[in-house]
Amino acid sequence: MKMNKTVLLYILFAVTVCLQTPAKAQRYNNGLIDKVIALVGSEMIQLSTLESEVSQMMLMGVTSDRDIRCRIFENLLIQKLLLNQAKLDSLPENRDHVEMMLEERIQDFKTHLGGEKAVEEYFRKPLFKIRQDLREALGEQVLTMSMRGELQKDLPILTPKDVENFYLQTDKDSLPVIPIQYQMRQIVLYPSKEEAVLAVREELLNIRERVLNGENFGSLAVIYSQDPGSAPRRGELGMSAKQLFWPVFSDAAMMLRPGQVSAIVETPDGFHLIQLIEKDGDMFNARHILRKPQFDSDVRQQSFEKLDSLKNLILSDSLSFELAATRFSMDPKSSRNNGLLADENTGSTYYEKDQLSPTDFRSISGLDVGEISIPYESTDFGSGVGFSAGRPNDGRSGNTVYKIIKLEKILPAHPANLKDDYPVIQDFADSQRMNTVVEKFISEKQKTTYIVIDPLFAVCPFERTGWVK
Repeated sequence: MKMNKTVLLYILFAVTVCLQTPAKAQRYNNGLIDKVIALVGSEMIQLSTLESEVSQMMLMGVTSDRDIRCRIFENLLIQKLLLNQAKLDSLPENRDHVEMMLEERIQDFKTHLGGEKAVEEYFRKPLFKIRQDLREALGEQVLTMSMRGELQKDLPILTPKDVENFYLQTDKDSLPVIPIQYQMRQIVLYPSKEEAVLAVREELLNIRERVLNGENFGSLAVIYSQDPGSAPRRGELGMSAKQLFWPVFSDAAMMLRPGQVSAIVETPDGFHLIQLIEKDGDMFNARHILRKPQFDSDVRQQSFEKLDSLKNLILSDSLSFELAATRFSMDPKSSRNNGLLADENTGSTYYEKDQLSPTDFRSISGLDVGEISIPYESTDFGSGVGFSAGRPNDGRSGNTVYKIIKLEKILPAHPANLKDDYPVIQDFADSQRMNTVVEKFISEKQKTTYIVIDPLFAVCPFERTGWVK
């Protein structure tokens, strides 16, 4: 229903570097907690900043050791070198962008921690001070990215000949490895929702009546809600920004008084009853009961029989899969492309395993190229919060569909090549030449910029020479 909490946790941790010193930092001699460990021009790097970055990496599962501290420290040196030059060049600060990022981060804090008071208690600072500290850090981040952009802005656009020359001159062992990919066509049938929707609405009306007659909303949510994330918590969603939910859901929740129960609310996830717990500004905490239309076995059997008939016509050469998909598939996107699935964002017709739903992958895992799956039930994936981008879908979210799939091609795992992976080679070539420009800048500025590194880190095995003078 809403943004993944793990993602919120990562965002929260990633931007708290400037706000607090981690509790589990590396222990240094003489009880050292913080000091300046490097000067790059007029920019300082503090020990606490390094330790916060290390803690972030540990949160991601990276083992902490001296080498990782040295690698992170070198990255901080590069960032400060870029920032120092950006200030010397008087690059303009995009204050509107910084303020937009700031508000997004503050909303993330409020959502994860549970409101403004909880944020202030967590950081042990008033909100205005948190904003002040975070604004400075985000401003530096934007300036650093602007400096990278300045270095790369004069690079000409790569031509196909440039990409080809890059490919021919590059050691094939250093090219990106493309995992196994699948190309597929599909025929999709949507079950009629009218009767199922009427049944869900009637069920929710009965539940609402029970709540109004005194039954506990949370207890009913545990029994009836089909939201696996909130049902075990008695339907509670937690204090969150309204932007994290479907607009119609947020609007309905924000109109309620605490304890009040909404009328039935329809979203792409299904049908909801909402009970407001509290609201604070544009944030709210609510319970909800989610119900989705359920289709009986007759509807499923009828869809399977139609798909079986189409498959038999295709196997008997009475009808091609492409023509059947165009005529009979109810998926508006793939049906216009003879059933061929394509990624909306990249246009690619090849999918890696992780881009497919588990059900779709199981349906093709035993097929040879050219074979057609048996009819099966699946769930479509829309573009709403909580759903995976890049998966083949019809623009709806989490709805039951019935389909057959034809496995068109399998591309084995391989080093990227021009014929099959031109966009990958193009991006790799572009990335390499951008990195070359930045590395040249680093090498030149190391010689002319005042750089002092604390002896504690001067013995680091830096990837680039020139830091220690």
